[in-house]
Amino acid sequence: MTKRVALLRVPILLSMILSVAACGTRPISDSGYQAESGHSSYGASNPFYQGELSELDVLGGAGNASITDEDIQRSFAARRPLSVARGSPVMLVQSGAIFPDDPMIKSLATYYSVVGFSGIPERRASDSSSCINQSAPYSVSLRLLAAKGGYEKIVVYWGILETAQENLATKAVSWIPIIGGAIPDENQRMRIRLKLAVIDVKSGQWETFAPAPIESAAINADDTRVSSDQGQVASLKEAGYKAAADEVASRYGS
Repeated sequence: MTKRVALLRVPILLSMILSVAACGTRPISDSGYQAESGHSSYGASNPFYQGELSELDVLGGAGNASITDEDIQRSFAARRPLSVARGSPVMLVQSGAIFPDDPMIKSLATYYSVVGFSGIPERRASDSSSCINQSAPYSVSLRLLAAKGGYEKIVVYWGILETAQENLATKAVSWIPIIGGAIPDENQRMRIRLKLAVIDVKSGQWETFAPAPIESAAINADDTRVSSDQGQVASLKEAGYKAAADEVASRYGS
């Protein structure tokens, strides 16, 4: 009787065991799955990814030593409420991406006339093949391009995916035969965090905000790790982008 009770307790104890196997952070513009030594590792999986745009580059002021206190006071005095009229033309930029993700374009296009533009960090001034005028700050060049295209506002967004994997008890007893598939042995929790900047092309005035993070969790097995991960990524991006577009329309609608 004693042996039987001890044996029955084993699966109960195992079912209570959870251990954090790995954590990772990756940008939305380089969101592919990579595995290394049995644990998730997030490095560059997008061959076109060259890093992120900085807020100073996009919003202005980077490396400008001529800014004075008078300039700051004038900016305060000239500030007006920022609005984005429903149906108006908007240039959309995803930091680090050649082109914004399609779900973000579709979400924002519900409210505005949207065109996507590259968010790849600008090339060095010595690179004559760059399409951006290196003699002017990036923020000014971006606004000039938008003005030439007739776009009144620019929306730039950044985002990261934060991930944590927890080993389930079944990872410790994965030798048990299961007919018809592998044993689910890992719980992956993931959340997406976004930040947006809305820029008025004429004045250069801007505002930023960060929508509430959106989370999800999924249990997977060794042979479904990649597909499960990328399914989570796609689902979170779609939900996060819709929430972000809705908030732009809610905050700045007129």
